[in-house]
Amino acid sequence: MNFEPDWETLLARHLDGQTTASDMAALNERLRTDAQARSEFAEMLNLDSALAAMAGGYQTRVRATSYRMSWPRITAMAAMFAVLATSAWLWWMPHAPFATVLSSAGSALTEGIVLRGEIQDLQAGTVELVTQRGARVVIEAPAAFRFESAQRLHLLHGRAAADVPPTAKGFTIVTPRGDAVDLGTKFGVDVTTQGAAEIHVFQGEVIAQPKGSGKHQSLRDGEALTLQPGTGAARELRPAAFIRSDEMASLSAGLTAGQKARSENALAALRHDPALIALLDFESAEPLPGTYRLVQGRWPGSRAPEFVNVGDHMKLDVGGDKSWPRLTLAAWVRLDQLGEPYQSLYHTDGWQEDKPGQVHWMINRDTSMRLALRQNTLAPGAKEHDGYPDSRTPVLPERGRWVHLAAVYDASAHTVRFYFNGAFDQEVRLAVAHPARLGSAQIGNWNQRDRKLSGRVDELLLLGRAMTDAEVRALHAAGNPYR
Repeated sequence: MNFEPDWETLLARHLDGQTTASDMAALNERLRTDAQARSEFAEMLNLDSALAAMAGGYQTRVRATSYRMSWPRITAMAAMFAVLATSAWLWWMPHAPFATVLSSAGSALTEGIVLRGEIQDLQAGTVELVTQRGARVVIEAPAAFRFESAQRLHLLHGRAAADVPPTAKGFTIVTPRGDAVDLGTKFGVDVTTQGAAEIHVFQGEVIAQPKGSGKHQSLRDGEALTLQPGTGAARELRPAAFIRSDEMASLSAGLTAGQKARSENALAALRHDPALIALLDFESAEPLPGTYRLVQGRWPGSRAPEFVNVGDHMKLDVGGDKSWPRLTLAAWVRLDQLGEPYQSLYHTDGWQEDKPGQVHWMINRDTSMRLALRQNTLAPGAKEHDGYPDSRTPVLPERGRWVHLAAVYDASAHTVRFYFNGAFDQEVRLAVAHPARLGSAQIGNWNQRDRKLSGRVDELLLLGRAMTDAEVRALHAAGNPYR
C-alpha cells in the first residue's frame, strides 16, 4: 500500500533535489490549501539559499552537502508558488499568529498578547517573545519591530537577543543593513535609530548577509560584526548590551516587588544630603556633553549613557576647587568583557600636573576595582601590585548584568574601602592620603587608548562624606533592579 509522504518528508526531498512527480503534485496541493505550509516553505527557501551561497563562496564549517537543491527546481517552484498563493498570502500574512509574549518587564506588551504582522513600537521596558517554532526573543526598548513571518523578525531599531532551538533553525532577524540567519544558536542584534546594525554571536553560528552585497559571512561563538553597505567589519563582542531570557524573570520580579519606587525614594533622600556633590541619574532634558549613546537604564523608560568605542566619553565638572577629605563614589554599571587594561569609571583631568589628590576610579584588566589619588602612597606592607588601592576580589562575576560598585575614601583615616553589590570587600591603608580633588572630569574614555569603557553607567554618585557599611548596603538594596 502506498502512503502519501508527510509535509516534513516533502520538504526534505525538495531541498535534496529528489522531488518526484507525485511529490510535486502533493506539494502543490499543500501550498494551495495550507497558509502555514506556504510560510514554512518560503522560510526554508530563505535558509537553503543562504547555506547554498555560503557553500559556494567560502570555506565554511557548514555541511553544505546536506542542503543541496536544484536551482531550476527552486525557480519553477517559486513561480508555481507565486501563481497559486498570492491572493491567500496577502490576506494571511498580516493576520497569522507569529509570536506570543511570554513575559514583560515594564512593557505595554503584556504576557499572553499574540503578535502578527503589525509594527510594534516599544517605548519602555523589555519583552520576551516566543515564536511558533519555539525561538525565544528578548527585545529591549526603545525599539520598533514587526514579524514578517514566524521565522523572520524585522528589527527597525532596538536590541533583540534570540535563543533559537533546532525546531526554529533558520530564524532570521532583518535589519536596514542586512540579515542575521540563525543556524541554531544564541545571538543578539543591535540596530540604532540611524540604521547602523551589529550582530553578536554568544553561542553557535549565524550567517551574516550584508545588504546589497550578495556575500555571506559565518560568525561563530564570541564573534561580532558591524553590518555595512555591501560588507561587514569585525568588532568586539558586547554581551552586556543585550538582556537575555535568564535575566527577564529577575527584572520582572524586581518591578513587581516595588524596587523602582524604593530606588526613587533612596535618590530623593540623597538629593537632600548636605554632603552631596553630584547625583547623575541621566534623566535631564539637557544631556551632558560628550560622545555616547543614551539607552534604557535599569528601569523601564529610564535613560543611561552607553560607551562602546575608544573615545566615547561624558564630560562633567563638579566639586569645583574645593578639597574633599572624605569622598564616596558609587554607580550602577553594566559592563562588557574587558579588552583594555582599564575600564574608566571616573577620571579627573590634570593627572600629569602637580595636583595632589586628583581622583581616578577604574576597573583593572583582572576585574578588580581601583581608586587612585594623585601622589597618595600605600602603607608599608601593602599587598597591592601596582602601588594603588585595589579591591580584593573581582567585581564582575555577573558580567552582562547590572552590578553596584562603591569606593569610600577617608584621608583623615588613611583608608580606601571597596564594596561590590552592597557587600564590603576590603580596606586598603595608606601612608600618604591627600584630600580628594574633583573638578573637570570624564566618564568613559580618558584621553588615552588604554582607558576606555564598554558598557552602561547609571546613578553615578559623588558624596563628600564617607558612607558607612550599612549605608552602602542600603543603597544597593534600594536600587537593585532584580528580585
